[in-house]
Amino acid sequence: MSGVRVLVGTRKGGFVLSADGKRERWEVSGPHFAGWEIYHMKGSPADPNRLYASQSTGWFGQLIQRSDDGGKSWEPVGNKFAYDGVPGTHKWYDGTPHPWEFKRVWHMEPSLTDPDTVYAGVEDAALFRSTDGAKTWHELPGLREHGTGSSWQPGAGGLCLHTIILDPQHPGRMYIAISAAGAFRTDDGAKTWKPINHGLHSQHIPDPDAEVGHCVHHIAMHGARPEVLYMQKHWDVMRSDNAGDSWQEVSGNLPTDFGFAIDVHAHEPETIYVVPIKSDSEHFPPDGKLRVYRSRTGGNEWEALTKGLPQRDCYVNVLRDAMAMDALDSCGVYFGTTGGQVYASPDAGENWAPIVRDLPAVLSVEVQTLP
Repeated sequence: MSGVRVLVGTRKGGFVLSADGKRERWEVSGPHFAGWEIYHMKGSPADPNRLYASQSTGWFGQLIQRSDDGGKSWEPVGNKFAYDGVPGTHKWYDGTPHPWEFKRVWHMEPSLTDPDTVYAGVEDAALFRSTDGAKTWHELPGLREHGTGSSWQPGAGGLCLHTIILDPQHPGRMYIAISAAGAFRTDDGAKTWKPINHGLHSQHIPDPDAEVGHCVHHIAMHGARPEVLYMQKHWDVMRSDNAGDSWQEVSGNLPTDFGFAIDVHAHEPETIYVVPIKSDSEHFPPDGKLRVYRSRTGGNEWEALTKGLPQRDCYVNVLRDAMAMDALDSCGVYFGTTGGQVYASPDAGENWAPIVRDLPAVLSVEVQTLP
């Protein structure tokens, strides 16, 4: 029987949750790297036992950890990030010298085909790649050299590159998102980049329809339809049917269109999930009711999924990387909260239960479906 491994990054360590295909009983391993912020943990699609983790603290800086045995053991690996090929040298986004800060790695995205190739999105916003299992890292400078870079601004969480999506059908194509700059696409393996923000509207920037400057919270894609993208923006849930060239709003009947997380059902490319949050100043569910909303039509028409979730006095948040899907026949949906709960639904959202409680605040959730 297939199994499931859930990788959970928190404010004070990483956790590995595992279960068989029934997903009824869970084993909890951790905390790994206790006391450290684990912004993201993710496994290689090419080798399920190869895991990567981003570990950071304000005291000791940033480390990358790697596991080759599914999280049983870890080792720190290449934490020297080279800018433009030379460690420690860099230019600001407009080409002028500037104190560019390397603060943390927000997101790690392993290659779809090679367990030794992995991408890292960092703060201040830049994109790095390793081809030797994270031993050495080199910046892909085409992004920061884009002509719009001088107008990028940090969001509330910092100037972070937090989303990396690899297109399984177009090997040179990749999508990234930056808060607060927007979404970008490359079609030539990260040599050049194109802003893909046409149709986004942000009220609190000088030009609400600007080419860049939008606070994109997260983007999701289904591998079977890589030209269709879904976005949770600072405000608005958006959809693109042309690889990001244009977007239209699909917030529909959501109680609020603010939120962070968005994801797509493993087998149904038109079924998407979001977790509405009350506002950009009140980061908790409307009315204190924790509700996941599902659309089976790619947006606009939404239904609340509540069975097993607290429907009173609940004031947690669900962050941008804290929702994921498994690929079992009955698609499992998982999300973590800033209150330290990780909820799972083995039936695509119909029923929910916490598979672990009382963790530190959850920053990220990733799921591996194991053979």
